[in-house]
Amino acid sequence: MEITTRTLHKRIDTIQIHGRLEAFTVKDLREEQERLLSDGAKNFVVDLSQTEFMDSAGMSALVSLLKRSRQVDGNVVLVKPVDPAAYRILTLTRFDQVFTIVETDEEALKQF
Repeated sequence: MEITTRTLHKRIDTIQIHGRLEAFTVKDLREEQERLLSDGAKNFVVDLSQTEFMDSAGMSALVSLLKRSRQVDGNVVLVKPVDPAAYRILTLTRFDQVFTIVETDEEALKQF
């Protein structure tokens, strides 16, 4: 008998954030991240295209997700915010040098 196993598709979870990612709302994101990580997820697309604003608490949650996913040989790819102010915070803090940031979900999936 011979057994062959192949993984045809990687598990990639997408988290879409609509509105403001800030200290008042970040708890929900952290809880969802924890749920997904506990369920075995390790590759994430965080869709920020509809994100209007991010503060340091929100950005900290993104860094935490990246760190935890890389600890289990995963990765996080960000979809660029449409709002210029939200994207500007990513470039000012040099997140664009730490994360892969792409224009669309389709481009994000190609990164894995």
